[in-house]
Amino acid sequence: MTTHSLHMRRLLVSSALMLSGLSGLAQAQTTFDVIGPHEYELPVGFEPFNVFVQYAYVQRNNRTFDGDGDRVKGSGSTAIVGLSKYVRFWSPQSNPKIGLAYEVIVPEISVRDHRAGTQASGVGDPLTGFAIWYKPSPNSTLGFQSFIQIPVGGSDVSDTNWKNLSSVLWDVRLSDRLGWTADAGFVFQDEKTDGTRPGTSFHTNQRLGYRTSDLFEPFVAVDYERSAKTSTVAGSHVLDAGLGLMVHTFDNQSITLRYSKSVSGENHAANNSFNLKYAYAW
Repeated sequence: MTTHSLHMRRLLVSSALMLSGLSGLAQAQTTFDVIGPHEYELPVGFEPFNVFVQYAYVQRNNRTFDGDGDRVKGSGSTAIVGLSKYVRFWSPQSNPKIGLAYEVIVPEISVRDHRAGTQASGVGDPLTGFAIWYKPSPNSTLGFQSFIQIPVGGSDVSDTNWKNLSSVLWDVRLSDRLGWTADAGFVFQDEKTDGTRPGTSFHTNQRLGYRTSDLFEPFVAVDYERSAKTSTVAGSHVLDAGLGLMVHTFDNQSITLRYSKSVSGENHAANNSFNLKYAYAW
C-alpha cells in the first residue's frame, strides 16, 4: 500500500462523522456529543472506503437541572446506549475536490430504573443521512451533514416522532500535533404520539486534541445544547465538559475514551457519562 493510501485510511478511520439525537430515555447527553478528535478531518480525491463505528456510553441519571438551574435529585436510573454505524465514503470522479458520505446508524438502548426495579430496552429509532465537504486549505475541512431519525424503534425506547438533524462541520489542523474539530447545528422535531412537541434545539460540539505520540492523543471536549420552549415542553439548555484520550491503534482502527459531566443547565438531565468509540475502516 502506498504512503498516500495509508494516509487516506488513517483519515477515514479517524473521521466517522457525527452521530446521536437519541430516544428521550437517553437524552442526558447533547446531540452529536459522541464525536472525537479528527471526526471531521476528512480527505478529498480518494478511492471509496467503508467505515464501521461502534459508539457506546454509560450514563448515571443521579442529578438533573430544574427550572432555576439548580441541581436536584434525578431519577437514579442507569442508561447504557450503543450506536452502530455504517458509513460509505467516496469522492465523485466528476469533482474529486469534494467528499461525500452516506450513513446508517442504529441505536441500542437499555435503561434500568433502580428504584422501581424495572428495565426498558430495545432497538431505538434509526438515523440515516449524508455528508458533503471540501478542503478550503490542505489543513482544514468544511462541510455539511443532514440526517433523518425515523420513529420505528422498539415501543419501550422509541421517541415516537420524526427528527431532522442538520449541522455544519469543520476541522482545522492547527499544527502537526494540535487539532480542532467541531460542529454546530439544529434538530427539528414534529409532534410525539403523546401530543407533546419538543422545540427546535441548537447544539455545538467542540474537540481540541494534542497528539503526544504516534499512539496517544488526549483531548478536551465541550458540548452545548439549547432547546426552545413550546406550548407543551419547557425550554432547556445544558453545558457539558469532558476529558478524553484517543488511541491510534492501527492504520485502519482507533479507540476513543471520554468522561463527560454537565457544568450548568436548566430543565435538562445532568450528564455524568463514560463514553467509548471504536472505528474500523476497510
